[in-house]
Amino acid sequence: MPRITPNLWFDTEGQEAAEFYVSVFPNSRIKHISYYGEAGPRPAGTVLTVDFVLDGQEYTAINGGPEFTFNEAMSLLINCKDQEEVDHYWNKLGEGGQEGPCGWLKDRYGLSWQVVPAALGELLEDEDQGRAQRAMSAMLGMKKIDVAALHEAADRV
Repeated sequence: MPRITPNLWFDTEGQEAAEFYVSVFPNSRIKHISYYGEAGPRPAGTVLTVDFVLDGQEYTAINGGPEFTFNEAMSLLINCKDQEEVDHYWNKLGEGGQEGPCGWLKDRYGLSWQVVPAALGELLEDEDQGRAQRAMSAMLGMKKIDVAALHEAADRV
């Protein structure tokens, strides 16, 4: 099967964004930077693309211009093992960004992320539908997901 690489469109901040993302995630690095040449449409020597890896997943950032911007129709999901990981990614990615509901946030570049603890999926799939629904109700009232509060809500009788 061919490899699928998400291509993230930026106006001019593709390299800055890629450098930020690789600073947030372990086992991450910039692989390659390409530049516009004399043919344009941007000035020669301006960054065109940045190929980077976030913990094994490859991405490309392209400085394509202001014509397209990110929206919530596309987001990147971070499956976190616990509250400590949720806090880490929420705090780092949220710097200069915007918090959304239910574990969603937009980073300073406008890219949407879902920061989700493993406990959320476990609670929502609980065989006891009452527990699952109480956890869902609690999650719907949160911005950053709070694992202890989810469990407390699920166990409330």
